[in-house]
Amino acid sequence: MVSKPEFHLFDRPALTAYQSLGEALGDAGLGELTPKLERLIQERFAPDRHGKLDGWLQAVAELPDVASSYSSLHRQPQALYRQPQALQGDAICVGGQEDLNDDQRTRLRGCLHQLMPWRKGPFEIFGIRVDAEWRSDLKWRRVADAISPLAGRTVLDVGASNGYYAWRMAGAGARLVLGVDPSLNYVSQYLALARYLPHVPAYVIPCRLEDLPSSAKGFDSVFSMGVLYHQRAPLEHLRELHRRLRPGGELVLETLVVPEGCATLHPSGRYARMRNVWMVPASAELRTWLAQTGFADVRLASVTPTTSKEQRRTQWMPFESLAQALDPQDPTTTVEGHPAPRRALLIARR
Repeated sequence: MVSKPEFHLFDRPALTAYQSLGEALGDAGLGELTPKLERLIQERFAPDRHGKLDGWLQAVAELPDVASSYSSLHRQPQALYRQPQALQGDAICVGGQEDLNDDQRTRLRGCLHQLMPWRKGPFEIFGIRVDAEWRSDLKWRRVADAISPLAGRTVLDVGASNGYYAWRMAGAGARLVLGVDPSLNYVSQYLALARYLPHVPAYVIPCRLEDLPSSAKGFDSVFSMGVLYHQRAPLEHLRELHRRLRPGGELVLETLVVPEGCATLHPSGRYARMRNVWMVPASAELRTWLAQTGFADVRLASVTPTTSKEQRRTQWMPFESLAQALDPQDPTTTVEGHPAPRRALLIARR
């Protein structure tokens, strides 16, 4: 039997974003996690892990090797842009148009297109606007107004996708942001951005929460946004989040809910065309679940109906989106006849 050849974590140019992971973990007092997380990353990026993985990593490796003249993880001042349309929304900004020549810009756009679909954003990458399906900046405004200040905190971001929120958290002053997401496509998008943000302490690891070593705990803040309704055992997910927090640490939970007074929804098929939606409770029941799993000071910060302003089809995500998930005759219900998506944001403390 011929054994599969092993590769070192940093053999592939696309994975160099993780070279600083050990130092960042050490600076945050989590240095003992370094060998375990590097081993986990290496396993997830094994060449035979996904049929499209080589193509995604090749796209990251072929990004233009240029330095950005500036970057911003916050709202950008108007003077940074030459074109007013680039100011629509709060894009994470990396570099400017003047940093690239025409050939490099064409190459950059092609590499970013190979990483589609882009679900979270927007990003402004050397003047190229990646207008993702979700206007994640709108959610981040709601979240940022409700949570404790992140300056100096260690953060675990569960379901981090391509790192949009992780970059925002780092921009808000977090000491370290460790994101986890099982999608190699989305993590490849993170790697593309990380090529141009090498000194930002934000990392997205390709795994699920339960794959993390048990020693990955003691975080000041733990975020679970858009994850709970995909869990067959939602209370166990909340217990796992609780285990990862330090005593007194803050949980930020954002998830789908049904209107108050409605019974918990258990979709027998899809919900808003989404697969694997197992349970959608009312926000009052969510508060009960949080109390049952060890959380205190539970606070409902907001309940927000999802609209086509926040979630829609774009050229960077050209597939079905919210408009195709709602009943065209009654947009208050989904095409399956369920209440239309609304999202609750809850804050709690261990």
